[in-house]
Amino acid sequence: MTFVRQWVLRVSSFGLTWLYAIYRVHPAVWRLMARNYRPWMARFARLHAWMTCQFAAIDVPAYGDFLRRNGWQFRWFDLTAYPPTGKLTYVKAYSQEQRCWHGRFEIAGSVVDESSGSSGQPYNWVRSRRELNTVHKNLAGYTTLVFPSKRRFVINAYSMGAWATGTNTGIAMARVAMVKNTGPDLDKIIDTLRHFGPGFDYVITAYPPFLKHLLDKMDAIGFDWAPYKLSALVGGEGMTEALRDYLEQRFTKVRSGYGASDLTIGMGGETDLSVWLRRRLRTDQRLRAALLGPDEHRLPMVFQYNPLETYLETTADNEILCTINTTAVLNPKVRYNIGDEGKLMSYDELAAILKTDPAAWAQARQAFAVDRMRLPLLFLYGRKDSTISYMGANIYPQDVENGLYQDNPLAHQIESFCLTLEEHTDLESRPVVHVQLRDGVELSEAELERLADVCRRGLVRYLAEVSRDFAESLAEDPTAADLRIRVHGHGTGPFTGTSGKIKNVYLARSTAA
Repeated sequence: MTFVRQWVLRVSSFGLTWLYAIYRVHPAVWRLMARNYRPWMARFARLHAWMTCQFAAIDVPAYGDFLRRNGWQFRWFDLTAYPPTGKLTYVKAYSQEQRCWHGRFEIAGSVVDESSGSSGQPYNWVRSRRELNTVHKNLAGYTTLVFPSKRRFVINAYSMGAWATGTNTGIAMARVAMVKNTGPDLDKIIDTLRHFGPGFDYVITAYPPFLKHLLDKMDAIGFDWAPYKLSALVGGEGMTEALRDYLEQRFTKVRSGYGASDLTIGMGGETDLSVWLRRRLRTDQRLRAALLGPDEHRLPMVFQYNPLETYLETTADNEILCTINTTAVLNPKVRYNIGDEGKLMSYDELAAILKTDPAAWAQARQAFAVDRMRLPLLFLYGRKDSTISYMGANIYPQDVENGLYQDNPLAHQIESFCLTLEEHTDLESRPVVHVQLRDGVELSEAELERLADVCRRGLVRYLAEVSRDFAESLAEDPTAADLRIRVHGHGTGPFTGTSGKIKNVYLARSTAA
């Protein structure tokens, strides 16, 4: 019976992987699938995720041992029977090779990616030729859907080298666009735009903070934006609506993708519908309560994702589990917990809620008509540990970014920020937002004080709007507004030695004042 079960699973899993390859044949076929996704496909995807777990239990030595150590017992079609894996419990516990199919690497064609180390120690991730081919086709399909053009020119400003996002984005984009891999070089990007001129539809791929640096630099040198059509695809970290509003003063469209070095890039992406929905959630309290719950005041990123490729679940603590549904993955990722907090919802569930408000539904239909993607939605809050608790409220880096950039006439002077919680001599702890000036910006004492004051007032205003806990604390104790803003010159204070990092680090070590 065990032998028969194994071969049924093998044939079925390989057959499904082959079937999925059909809609990756061409970006047009990928778009057709995304626009015609139906709820029954989610049940099919869950079955495939279960099969992937069982297949890994048979043929991946590390996973088989992991299951035995966790007292696993086989149950037909029960995905929850397989315990979640994670970086500490699985990746660090077993060698890279033991986590591969049959305990060995595929040598020819495999590529080693390295995570950025923004959350601690960098890790190495080995990906097979077939796995990367799948990633590139999916990312290319999404790009053609969100940035339609016959003269697409991608300037890849992600950091290159061993980092997964930069190298794979460049390869994927070459399938559907002319590409120049500049890396995060401001002058090289501007020179490229000037050399090739405004006759293309440019898409710049970059981390969100770098895109702001680019805009500020181009404005500072008097770049003539008018004849150019520039859009942007960002990833690697969350992006606030305040930053999007700032960027879209110059860029036609800015969209964000969701991925992780642990898993894959291109797990989800923003569409016109998801961006409309996120912006609506900023002000529509009734809709926010209906979608996210009555006590949820954070504003998540909103993506659409394909469960046939990356099957997502959530735990009782709302942490996301991901199973990559393909045998092409060299290190199978099964019910992997990356530590991100989120909520899942089908397109039909969203539509049913929106239809209770005819005006909102009409706007949603208008936004949907642009990309027409019926894939389910992921409401992503980010890493659960990326917060500072203050006066009974959790302060998230995304909230701080919104407060610093929203309606701030001095935002062009800011390069980045980080947070600390500092204990003072009166034994009270206060959050401190450290703001780094852009390279070359020098301010007088009066100008520094003005920037700090504008940032503080904007941050207090935003937190009071989005956090009920903070608003109540402010009403009960006005000193809750004593959020400290410290402005630092470029590369000084807590930003010393951070220029080489490819991502911003938002939580710094707390200190005693």
